[in-house]
Amino acid sequence: MATTDKQDIAENARKYWSAEGYTEGGVIREVDYASQSGGLHPSLAGIKIVDTDTHITEAPDLFTSRAPAKYKDKVPHVRLDKDGVERWYVGDRNFGSMGGNVIRADNNKLLGRLAFPKLEQAHPGGHLMKERLQAMDDMGVYAQICYQNSGVTQAGSLMSLGDPDLALNIVKIFNDASMEYMEDSGHRIFNMGHLPFWDPQELLVEAKRCIDGGIRGFVLPDTPERVGVPSFLHDYWTPFLELCDASGTPINFHLNSAVDPNTITWDGFGFEQTLAVVATMFSIGNAATLGNWMVSGRLDRHPGLKIGLIESGMGWLPFAIEALEHQFDEMLPSKKGMLNKRPWDYFRDHFFCTFWFEKVGPKLLLETIGVDNVMFETDFPHPTSLYPGVQAHIVDVLGGYDFATKKKVLQDNATRMYRLPF
Repeated sequence: MATTDKQDIAENARKYWSAEGYTEGGVIREVDYASQSGGLHPSLAGIKIVDTDTHITEAPDLFTSRAPAKYKDKVPHVRLDKDGVERWYVGDRNFGSMGGNVIRADNNKLLGRLAFPKLEQAHPGGHLMKERLQAMDDMGVYAQICYQNSGVTQAGSLMSLGDPDLALNIVKIFNDASMEYMEDSGHRIFNMGHLPFWDPQELLVEAKRCIDGGIRGFVLPDTPERVGVPSFLHDYWTPFLELCDASGTPINFHLNSAVDPNTITWDGFGFEQTLAVVATMFSIGNAATLGNWMVSGRLDRHPGLKIGLIESGMGWLPFAIEALEHQFDEMLPSKKGMLNKRPWDYFRDHFFCTFWFEKVGPKLLLETIGVDNVMFETDFPHPTSLYPGVQAHIVDVLGGYDFATKKKVLQDNATRMYRLPF
């Protein structure tokens, strides 16, 4: 790998969130919280809504409070920089901001930025369990599938530390905290596990430990080769994928981080203009993830593997799958004997998607995509989050379906995907 590539990879954590998103500016949307905190809508009584994409902000002491003594001074910690922004550091290396937190402590929402500069300005439910559960109750959400908020566990940056044992321990501490969230929340918060996938032996050991500890799934990059690890086509991944298949543990692709939409936005855009386009293209980028798995032959080798396309929406899926149906006929003449199914069959047997703000998708395309393959999310507390108006939106887009269909989309599909205990 070229030196410049290694340098770029080392910066993954720092660049995980754009620094401009933490500058002064943006607009506060006033929220009438009293009208938004009534819990589950009466028409949904009997459904435990599972929000399948939210984010837990890593608490400032997440690593320092759990680290072995020899690593207390080496694990990630938070500093307040001169520009007034709190950031993660490993030693003196900048590991980036604390993530996307646009719900203010008073329940109002910041528009046009990625977060408040300091964690104390944001909703405490971003990182404190009691407040998180109250926010969920207010929104009418029973359980949440959660993902990291900051880039502090980005593999490329951890690999560049030059201390494999420290890197491994940072990942293990993150997973330990995730197991604690599950217990402390009364099995309502399920954070997805991270893996030291740069080491095939440790990858398998940690995956088994997480599964035994109750972690309900893993989040992975679509193209691990970007950090010098073999692609999913390589047998490097076979033992792990066999483990996930056998245990029913899903792998999740949260957006498509291999795509850099910043390279296709127009020069001269301001931050807010760029952000609007970038946020859209990150989601649609999971069409590449979908295609990669479908043409790889991997899905025939792992018939029980479950794959989540997270924070990616649903409306683009019929076109993407139909395009792959066409390309299977037109572009894969020498591979027909290698692939045992068609794209629609692969999708329905292996993939789950999520929606939040969309109306056309859930209202008009649910049965086309498959009522067994669609889940609901809010993306709380991120900039694109469905906040406020969670219950009103659900009633609007799913109100025309029978109760059984609503329950599938809002609860049962997620329960099946993540093996939830209810």
